[in-house]
Amino acid sequence: MATSSAADIVKAVGGAGNIESLTHCATRLRFQLRDASGVDSKTVEAIPGVMGAVPQAGERFQVVIGGGVQNVYNDIMALPEMKGGGGAAASDADDIDSIKARERAKGVRGKVAWIDSLFEFLSDSFRPILGALLGASFFITFMALMATLDVIPDWNAPGVTLDPSWAFINLMWQSVFVFLPLMVAYNATKKVGADPWVGFAIMAVLMLPGFTALAQDVEPTALFGIEAAQVAIVPVFGIPMPIANYSSQVFPPLLMAAVLGPLYKLLRRIITANLQLIFVPFFAMLVMMPLTAFVIGPIGVYVGAVLAQALAAINSFSPFIFAIVIPLAYPFMVPLGLHWPINAIMLLNIQTLGYDFIQGPMGAWNFACFGATAGVLVLSLRHRDTQMRQTSTGALAAGLLGGISEPSLYGIHLRFKRIYPRMLVGCFVGGLTIGIGSLVMGLENGVTTQAFVFTSLLTIPAFQPTGLYAIAIGLAFFTSMFLVIWSNFRTPEQQAEFEAARDAAEAAAAAEHVAPAVVEASEPRTIDASEAAPAAAAVPVATAVLEKASIEVLSPLAGKVVPLSEVPDPVFAGGVMGPGAAIEPVGDTVFSPGAGVIAAAQPTGHAFGIVLDGGVELLIHVGIDTVNLKGEGFDVKVKNGDRVELGTPLVTFDRAVIEKAGYPLITPVIVLNADDFGEVSPVLEGEIAVGGSLITVDPKE
Repeated sequence: MATSSAADIVKAVGGAGNIESLTHCATRLRFQLRDASGVDSKTVEAIPGVMGAVPQAGERFQVVIGGGVQNVYNDIMALPEMKGGGGAAASDADDIDSIKARERAKGVRGKVAWIDSLFEFLSDSFRPILGALLGASFFITFMALMATLDVIPDWNAPGVTLDPSWAFINLMWQSVFVFLPLMVAYNATKKVGADPWVGFAIMAVLMLPGFTALAQDVEPTALFGIEAAQVAIVPVFGIPMPIANYSSQVFPPLLMAAVLGPLYKLLRRIITANLQLIFVPFFAMLVMMPLTAFVIGPIGVYVGAVLAQALAAINSFSPFIFAIVIPLAYPFMVPLGLHWPINAIMLLNIQTLGYDFIQGPMGAWNFACFGATAGVLVLSLRHRDTQMRQTSTGALAAGLLGGISEPSLYGIHLRFKRIYPRMLVGCFVGGLTIGIGSLVMGLENGVTTQAFVFTSLLTIPAFQPTGLYAIAIGLAFFTSMFLVIWSNFRTPEQQAEFEAARDAAEAAAAAEHVAPAVVEASEPRTIDASEAAPAAAAVPVATAVLEKASIEVLSPLAGKVVPLSEVPDPVFAGGVMGPGAAIEPVGDTVFSPGAGVIAAAQPTGHAFGIVLDGGVELLIHVGIDTVNLKGEGFDVKVKNGDRVELGTPLVTFDRAVIEKAGYPLITPVIVLNADDFGEVSPVLEGEIAVGGSLITVDPKE
């Protein structure tokens, strides 16, 4: 995305002065605004490179970019207006040169502020390391594939010794997951406003070889009777300290950061400013290192083990039910951020059980999500929807190759309510397939994997049995895809709105390639509908086009002129397409309102774009929602590029067909390039004949 588009995004959200803070996740820019009420999502979505816009509670606003979000974030932060006085208030003592990646100190506003804050905390603790997790998952998949092909032994089984070459490759993914608690500690501490390196150091104590060596001669026991929470109790200064294996654990660093944040703020209030650099980190570490080792760390291990054991009990009771519930629950968990704790449980399962049973059913949800996106892509190609084609292409690539669902979810699915029910059917079909397959094959734990991976096409070999998993996700994908294609992802009203916008855009684009002829003025004349066609040959010029003179747009229909505000369509009524007038027709033929060139003649007959001599670009939209008739009742007389004169018939329509279908016949006539002119205003309201003066277009001063 170019810097100009980055500037357009900042402008669309109200300018740098309206931005309280800006962060980003794997696919989205996350704005905390001072006032989000004036931000128009459609304006943001129209910016090149933007895949979608998601307004949220608490003056928050998300802009979906896709995989290039880091570059867009950097472009925005490099804008002159975002430095110094721009963005966050310059009076904030802790502001440096630009907007800090932080939320408001008072938290998210709203009725459920603490829930919103919790989800943001979880999300921001994991999102910066998604790239590392994704990269590690590909190493895991490669190792699984090599084991499947018998190139190496069962690489993740206990007691297996690999050749040093393969052992080194195996270390490439372990480097991420072994030290995952340190990464989470850094991000979570940063989120709560404390020094992230202090949080890193606190968690690092629990992962030092010397720390675990304290319990080398002590037999581990189950903490509070939970087998998955194995700890060794070691007396330190006479106080029993539980020592656990904190590798891959995420609940301990999250809980640690949640306590460190308030403590850090308290220390900054009670310690004078010129001593804070030294003593705030010192006292924070002095308090938190023992507290984390003795209390917080073991609690985190216990909480994760309890949740993991609960899910394991459900899966053991009925892998069939579990395989269906998980993919049906995930579409609602991901938007809320509830999938992050489940990811932590997956890691814990692999650490304690040697395998995970959640990711297999989760794959059914992911591929149902990607299938719905594929359906949107097919429809966008069919409907000539350039923006949605770009959005769905990027989202589908991120999903199928990276296993990332956020671009699909936020860029498409949450914007169009018709998608979710169809996607849920795909989730059910995929989960049902895993459930039935597990029963038939006698799988006690369903589809499993020995390592944490992102569910993409590239990671299919990491799941066992691979064939059952591949069939399940394939059915989930194609079920959602075909349902979306069959029923459309837009409602009829949304489709009509899109058609109007597309027609206008195509007419404007075609106009750029047309060199309008500037002719001498002649007095516009009024003709009856019955003589409109012969008049075309007799009157070659019907629009006054003089330098610094007003231009009159003539009526293409006989009927009653009404304001655009009375059109039963928000796009036209709100002037989104441009200014103009509307006609309630009494005849059945639309004529050219003047001499010009047909820029867009829809084969369905419901809309025409015309560039009149003199440069006025018109859209004539015959009826509302009539595109749904797919051309039934319309007899189109012209095609793109045709030269027309005043009174040339454009289309004849069957009023009975349109009225029987229940669509209004009111016909908006819109000036698409009004910005190139001065005032655009209807000449009159009331009865009008074909060729009567309809709209006056004043030149720019």
